[in-house]
Amino acid sequence: MSGLFPTYARWEVEPAKAIGSYLYDKNDKKYLDFTSGIGVCNLGHQPEAVKKAVQIQLDQFWHVSNLFPQEKQVLAAKMLADAAGLEAVFFANSGAEANEGAIKLARKATGRTKIITFQQSFHGRTFATMSATGQDKIKEGYGNMLESFVYVPYNDITSLKAEMSHEVAAIMLEVIQGEGGIHVGEEPFLKEVEKLCKEYGALFVIDEIQTGIGRTGKPFAFQQYDLSPDIVTSAKGLGSGFPIGAVIGTEKLVTFFGPGSHGSTFGGNPVSISAAIATMEEIFAPEFLESVVQKGEYTKSLLEQELKDISVVKEIRGSGLMIGVELQHSVGSLLKDLRESGLLALPAGENVLRLLPPLTATEEQINEAVHIIKAVLHKSYITA
Repeated sequence: MSGLFPTYARWEVEPAKAIGSYLYDKNDKKYLDFTSGIGVCNLGHQPEAVKKAVQIQLDQFWHVSNLFPQEKQVLAAKMLADAAGLEAVFFANSGAEANEGAIKLARKATGRTKIITFQQSFHGRTFATMSATGQDKIKEGYGNMLESFVYVPYNDITSLKAEMSHEVAAIMLEVIQGEGGIHVGEEPFLKEVEKLCKEYGALFVIDEIQTGIGRTGKPFAFQQYDLSPDIVTSAKGLGSGFPIGAVIGTEKLVTFFGPGSHGSTFGGNPVSISAAIATMEEIFAPEFLESVVQKGEYTKSLLEQELKDISVVKEIRGSGLMIGVELQHSVGSLLKDLRESGLLALPAGENVLRLLPPLTATEEQINEAVHIIKAVLHKSYITA
């Protein structure tokens, strides 16, 4: 017995070191890492600017609590809010905490409790965020969920309208459903969601935990559609591997999160904040974001070209460097075969191969990954 609760189906790979787009196991086998720590290491492993910023902070102080004003928190909040086109930030430690904060803020600001989310969504594993998640498998064994959540099919405006009323506090969605299968929101649907929120006085909450911080070629994925959310949540890529999450909101919501209304002992930890500032300085640069767009288009085009004759491949979809390859069967054995061939990738739902390469991945590395995927699919499903 390891001493750990067996909450994770761990892989057979035990990391020894990681740098850039590559991870090395304890046997010194080299892997091309197209998981990025599940969309966290957007600048690759050990980016120099982040490492330097963290070291400077480590030599100053590691923790003092949020009783003290901290200049770097203010700077990080401004950078994040400006990038989202919003005004105020609460720092947490994770995506689940950020979404928990968003749920609390939406209920308090509106005085309502009903929140609409979507089937196949994923918002976290705390009780409220688990309740918000539109996947039954996440909730098995935990009894009744919070009663205030309602789930409708994604991209289905008719079903959404049927649930709308003046009792709705918020509509909460992912622009691209990550864990649910890389399902991309359709622009007319997303525009209508925003319109319905305004019509009924509900808040428009966008979960950008996985899609944000440059993953789709914009600071946040909602900006691909020119949307105006009331609340945006962020985490994963924000700290380059250091734990941090954030609730970002409009100015009108500031009064609802006053002293004593919400809090976190470790939220906005100075080390994580330093990592976030260095991360945002690099990723939010226009030329960096444009490179993500170009790499995303190249990756998707290459996958379509190289996998077009493999019959088990149903669809390739996504945005930027968040790409899903849907197959006609479970991807479980495929992921293991890919690891054996030196590529780390992820599932998204049961049948989707999910690719989340570092945003710094080179064209050569993208070529290498696609070559491995093609070779493994051919070996397993063409010649077998």
